[in-house]
Amino acid sequence: MNHATKDSTSQNNLCHGKKINLDELWNSIHDRAELVMQGEPSLEPLLREVILDSKSLGCALAARLSRKLAREDMTREELYPLLREIIEKDPELLQSVARDLIAIHDRDPACHSTLEPLMFFKGFLAISTYRISHYLWNANRKLLALYFQSIASEVFGVDIHPAAQIGCGILLDHATSFVVGETAIIEDNVSILHEVTLGGTGKDKGDRHPVVRSGVLIGAGAKILGRVEIGEGAKIGAGSVVLESVSPHTTVAGVPARAVGRAAESHPALDMDQHLCCEDQSRESANL
Repeated sequence: MNHATKDSTSQNNLCHGKKINLDELWNSIHDRAELVMQGEPSLEPLLREVILDSKSLGCALAARLSRKLAREDMTREELYPLLREIIEKDPELLQSVARDLIAIHDRDPACHSTLEPLMFFKGFLAISTYRISHYLWNANRKLLALYFQSIASEVFGVDIHPAAQIGCGILLDHATSFVVGETAIIEDNVSILHEVTLGGTGKDKGDRHPVVRSGVLIGAGAKILGRVEIGEGAKIGAGSVVLESVSPHTTVAGVPARAVGRAAESHPALDMDQHLCCEDQSRESANL
């Protein structure tokens, strides 16, 4: 597949689509927190500090991340104003966060409200930390960006280089051992399970990590290596090792991965169906 033109993607923010009404989203999170606190009083101190005493989604995110990322090197009291300043300076960052929250709620049957990922889902918290580090990287505060990458790797078991370009509407399901290299690109509305690697091969410089187009579903344990392109709406089977580009709306599986047919769904990331049954096979079965 020839994708030299698309490989030149250079924008800092890949997010597209309709803007989220942040006030509506925040009000729903706030209301949910009040209900949860009534039923589980033991969570009241945490919910009050992160949600009920915050004025906005940005403040709540800064509060939650400052609790999770605090270390002797940088305390909660130092982290909170830094994170809040970054979030307030970049309104697109908060839009990306909002779309991630909605994507998780829509695609993960274990998620019953947008409060839950904000408070407890490490995949969401890890990619939100990446968004902070990516902002810092582009602001030429590279050592601080690498600091946040390092802490996120320790806390969440997720290692995303701050220079990587990631769109929004991203679901990192479970997220443990998710690794993304420096020159990787992930477009909007992609779903990725645990132990996935978007890595390079050898010591090559320049663009050396995968490009993942929108609507892609990547199964648990898949390894995608080198500057290959995963076409829009493709599906990568669990445990696959992908060394070559994948055409749009194609399902691949195996070591090394091979095409097993066309994906039955137009956007597998949204359906989250892990089966490798393909469109052609489904039609054949229907005729039996």
